[in-house]
Amino acid sequence: MSTTKPDAVDTILGINPGSPLDVLRHRRPITRDNTQSSYVALFHAEHLEDASLTERTAVAVFVVLLHGNQAAAAFYSEALEASDLNPDLVALLHEAAAAGAAQGPYGEYREPGLRSEDRPGLRWSAEPKLAEALGEKLAVALEHAHLLVFRPREASPDALDALVRAGWSTTGIVTLSQLVAFLTYQLRVIAGLELLAGNAAQETSSTFAAAVEGAQTVRINA
Repeated sequence: MSTTKPDAVDTILGINPGSPLDVLRHRRPITRDNTQSSYVALFHAEHLEDASLTERTAVAVFVVLLHGNQAAAAFYSEALEASDLNPDLVALLHEAAAAGAAQGPYGEYREPGLRSEDRPGLRWSAEPKLAEALGEKLAVALEHAHLLVFRPREASPDALDALVRAGWSTTGIVTLSQLVAFLTYQLRVIAGLELLAGNAAQETSSTFAAAVEGAQTVRINA
């Protein structure tokens, strides 16, 4: 599969060729290429008709918004606007993500031995007006994505049945699950690189400050 598309992580973070983060990413070429290949497979493949490009990208916008990553949300929102004729869809997804905002993970374990680790939390479902605007199939997909992001311990056959009743095929459900898992991984990669970039900037600033202090000390002693 071709991965000639611009690297998604680089685009989201605004990484320029030859920059410290670019050099760092190229130290792990296999990880970088596999991450990009997974992105291409999920967002630039023609054989995923059981989950349309609009559905996949809409779920991506919703999931990255739930994670609070605005740069990734802008990236996937731009892609959605280019692939879908509904000018209100991005705004609807922002509305859905705002209503579903939470801190996780939480939920209830089915295993009796883990019940002491149960945590209460929001069980989000689209309000009727929002669900109508999104369409039943996409609305139920967002509800399932919310479950996977915040309440993975509550994944169950009943949750999958809800997708089937909304029109999702088995292949489409697998794609949806892969999509949420990939986005979670991609956002962790992005967060890690942002942290490294921040540390590098702090170290550079500290080095510069020390150099200035040293220069001042020399002049004072002189």
